[in-house]
Amino acid sequence: MRLKCWFRVLLKLQLSVDSRQSFQRLLRGLCLCLCAASTTAAIAQQIALPVEVIFIPKKIPLWTLELETTVYKPPGPGPFPLVVINHGKAEGRPGLQPRYTPGWAARYFIERGYVVFVPMRTGFSKSTGGYVGGGCNIESNGIIQAEDVAVTVAYAHTLSYVERTQTLIVGQSHGGWTTLAYGAAKPDPSVKGLVNFAGGLRQPDCIGWQLTLARAAANYAQDTKIPSLWLYGDNDSIFTKEVYSQMFAYYSKVNPQAQLVAYGEFGQDSHSLFGSKDGRAIWQPHLEKFMALIGLPIKVLYPQYKPGG
Repeated sequence: MRLKCWFRVLLKLQLSVDSRQSFQRLLRGLCLCLCAASTTAAIAQQIALPVEVIFIPKKIPLWTLELETTVYKPPGPGPFPLVVINHGKAEGRPGLQPRYTPGWAARYFIERGYVVFVPMRTGFSKSTGGYVGGGCNIESNGIIQAEDVAVTVAYAHTLSYVERTQTLIVGQSHGGWTTLAYGAAKPDPSVKGLVNFAGGLRQPDCIGWQLTLARAAANYAQDTKIPSLWLYGDNDSIFTKEVYSQMFAYYSKVNPQAQLVAYGEFGQDSHSLFGSKDGRAIWQPHLEKFMALIGLPIKVLYPQYKPGG
């Protein structure tokens, strides 16, 4: 990059560097190149996130499984409030699904002094055990997935750098559904809220899956005592406006603490909002307002992790 910049400067001079005027131009040009290089280096430092991959033990009868988990941790000893981000489900075998690394979303929480745990649920990626889907029983599916969220929260609370009284559970797609299920499955007392990005479980091979999804959401709502924030777009390739509207209507009728943000269209597919750098401009104001409402800190403590470029 620097060589190209120097070459462009020399071309623009079109004069002999023997003259004082040309020499001054050369110095100014080289200075601009060095400044640009310094800016690029600073942006690169902003983009780098502190990340570690660990394996969380999950005890089951006669065996102990391991959950592959990505941890984004701010600098320092903590303790830091906890955020758990739950991943979606891609087509194909869960074991072949790559480890989920929601860097752009994790950055938002790191900036505000949260430690972020992103567990791969049982049978996904390098997590051991087998994925249990529950067939066409969508409600059962979510409850089974939520077991791994409980294991993650409990393990995180054994660590000295994790604050044990402030927790937020977030999920996207199947992870959003898992988040809602966890809210109904006796969540840890530290959990202040649930954030559902385009959550649900699409089962086109199951007759009437859309209505089944809505009814399951209503059943979750009956056992959920904490507030939730739902974010859905109108050009979602997985859950249409009709599907998510019906699901939210069923849930919120039972649990009025739920809030829906229907933000319209996003890019080619609003299902990708949460993992997109550009999506943050849409969801950040709503998430910040929700977090403030439930008493979670939103002040930026680590501005060096703000998105660069």
